[in-house]
Amino acid sequence: MYKGTNASSGIGIGTAVIVEEAELVITREMVADAEAEVERFKGALQRTMDETEALAADLAQRVGEKEAEIMNGHLMLLMDPMLTGEVEGVIRSEGVCGEHAIGQVFDMYAGVFASMDDELMQQRATDMRDLKTRLQRVLLGVASTDIASLPAGSILVARDLTPSMTAGINPANVAGIVTELGGKTSHSAILARALEIPAVVAVEGFLSQVSGGDQVVLDGDAGVVYVNPDETVAAEYQAKREAFLKEKKELEQYIGKPTVTKDGVSVELVANIGKPEDVERVLAYDGEGVGLFRTEFLFMDRDSMPTEQEQFEAYKTVAEKLEGKPVIIRTLDIGGDKEIPYMGLKKDENPFLGYRAIRLCLDRKDDIYRPQLRALLRASAYGNIKIMIPMVTCLDELRAAKALIGDIKKELDAENIPYNREIQVGIMVETAAASLMADLFAKEADFFSIGTNDLTQYTLSVDRGNEKISYLYSTFHPAVLRSIRHIIACGREAGIMVGMCGEAASDPMMIPLLLAFGLNEFSMSASALLRSRKMITNYSIQELQAVADKALSFSTTGEVEAYMKEFLG
Repeated sequence: MYKGTNASSGIGIGTAVIVEEAELVITREMVADAEAEVERFKGALQRTMDETEALAADLAQRVGEKEAEIMNGHLMLLMDPMLTGEVEGVIRSEGVCGEHAIGQVFDMYAGVFASMDDELMQQRATDMRDLKTRLQRVLLGVASTDIASLPAGSILVARDLTPSMTAGINPANVAGIVTELGGKTSHSAILARALEIPAVVAVEGFLSQVSGGDQVVLDGDAGVVYVNPDETVAAEYQAKREAFLKEKKELEQYIGKPTVTKDGVSVELVANIGKPEDVERVLAYDGEGVGLFRTEFLFMDRDSMPTEQEQFEAYKTVAEKLEGKPVIIRTLDIGGDKEIPYMGLKKDENPFLGYRAIRLCLDRKDDIYRPQLRALLRASAYGNIKIMIPMVTCLDELRAAKALIGDIKKELDAENIPYNREIQVGIMVETAAASLMADLFAKEADFFSIGTNDLTQYTLSVDRGNEKISYLYSTFHPAVLRSIRHIIACGREAGIMVGMCGEAASDPMMIPLLLAFGLNEFSMSASALLRSRKMITNYSIQELQAVADKALSFSTTGEVEAYMKEFLG
């Protein structure tokens, strides 16, 4: 058995197909005609852009717009005149071949992105290396491995999979993916989940332990891989695979059913989205609304600020498609950890505790916050939009945001522009300060949404992206559980809705506790909705009270997790 990181759930059983891209040998060749070489580079650039556009269109049709955005992001990089201009500049100034110039420029940017603390920026490093290799292959006339035509029942084994390679996979033929490198948040892992292909990544030294044609079994939930397993193991995982497929089919019966517990308590089951196109998946999985629309994606992968009208159209589209279902839209949550040149943000030494979110927005009302709030208010005339303020630590911030919203309402009245006069303004509770003051915030906020990812990080003083201390990061830490229970209790006492939009909202071990605490709304990725609905409808909140009391009686994270695992059987 080989251990790795669980990247995409499910059981994969099939025959190993080793995918090894021939290593490109790039030398610093001098050219006699630099301008002719620039034209040669431009030809390769155009061909790579055409291929990328085709991949994005194919993904959008097969999987969804959200997944296609990964390849559209590659297209934006290829269209960046600063990036391509630097390659042309190296060719002209140094008189070198295009292959070498591409390597020099793209490796430099990849190194910059890789050195950043932010996971999104580190993923850009992978994207840069992928594009570098694709451009060089076109120039050299070296074809890439044709992953799309792998035989049925293939377990794809590689040192690493680039986003472009993963995007070309035919899920009908690939039963699973195993790689030596990669992580849960890599674009390849995201695409594997979207394509619903079981995947285990970061299996160290795996290529030296497997040969093409070997029988491979992988568990995408446990993160384990077997090569040529004995009959007992093979039979065990065949049974697991059949059970997984059966459960997936059974979940379809929960489409159209209300999210109500056995003892008659209704809760809202909604989804997190990043772009208007994501609503299609929310509706496909019967989501009851949107609990978190991350608006920062509207500001990224572009060279200028989105206009008020652009934002209005995006928010309006979501509101109309959901036909009156709630849409909670988070105002811009961005800061010095994101690479957005046109915003002129300086890199913070500690971006997660720095100039970001509501702090940035209130400081830059005219060019950032006012246009966004105007767009949100205008779009509220077309559906059930609610405004959520992130990263709040004091009442002054909430009051300032509400005051600005009040001013904009007067402007819209004067311009005879319709909007929802009763629009709700709530806060994302994700800081220790907001948690401790939840009783005071509940008197002035229209709703709470608990962001467990940051709440856990800030409560435990643990950088969730730091592998050396990741063992300390757990939402099941007694301090975090007490904080969550306190926030919900304060909201319930004040009579406001309390939701959760962090990863914990769909965690099978956390759902029973959240129901017992009295959480009103669960927001998660669309693909987790039906499984969560099934869990919720099988519980009685009254019976779960004893479970929650027992869980909160423990003094360590390990004890809580062990108890909840035992409870779930």
